[in-house]
Amino acid sequence: MKALITGASGGIGRDMARILSAQGHELILVARSRENLKTLRNELQTPAEIIPMDLSDPGNAAGLYEQVKDQEIDILINNAGFGLFGEFTDTELDTELNMIELNIKSLHVLTKLFLRDFAARDRGYILNVASIAGFLPGPLMSTYYASKAYVLRLSQAIYEELRQSGSHVHISVLCPGPVKTGFNARAGASFGSHGMESEAVAAYALKKMFAGRLVIIPGAAIKALRFAERVVPEKLLLRAIYGTQTRRKK
Repeated sequence: MKALITGASGGIGRDMARILSAQGHELILVARSRENLKTLRNELQTPAEIIPMDLSDPGNAAGLYEQVKDQEIDILINNAGFGLFGEFTDTELDTELNMIELNIKSLHVLTKLFLRDFAARDRGYILNVASIAGFLPGPLMSTYYASKAYVLRLSQAIYEELRQSGSHVHISVLCPGPVKTGFNARAGASFGSHGMESEAVAAYALKKMFAGRLVIIPGAAIKALRFAERVVPEKLLLRAIYGTQTRRKK
């Protein structure tokens, strides 16, 4: 099978590429950094095409699909995304709109276009990378949390549509907690030393994706947080998250 991975130059995306290559899958790797993609390609065990591209630029997601649509892609992993820390009144509007373009619009475009192809063939896997933030309100990272809620709910809705139609196409959504990647530096926040290793998250996510799991939550602590979110009163939850986020400020 052949997999296309966005955000493949580091973190979870890079480690998914390594795992899938070790399993014998050919790859198409997409990210902004040509050099990082070249470095990754050189260490893989299977053929890998690299496409340096910034998917936060409007139109690039559709352009990417047009570039690769004639290849028989079996797995789409929408991993590209970033966060931003700060009060909603203080954060830069242009940066937030750039985040919405990447975290929501490009993922939406790629999911729709590839899903149509997968549905026509009645096979394929889509893994959308959200976050445990998708279940939560996000004071001090409001736009990021909201973007991941979109990814989560979109993926869940598509899952049920596919199930109702009897499709053999699978869609999953990965909802990790903090992971040790370059996310923190770009977001302007620090999650300390408590994040999971990206290799472990990537391996768990791919295992559950191939098993057909809808919502994938790695780590016992994050599963417990998901349970607590269901029972804690909303305003108390908001205060708790605000306090936690405040301690993450760099």
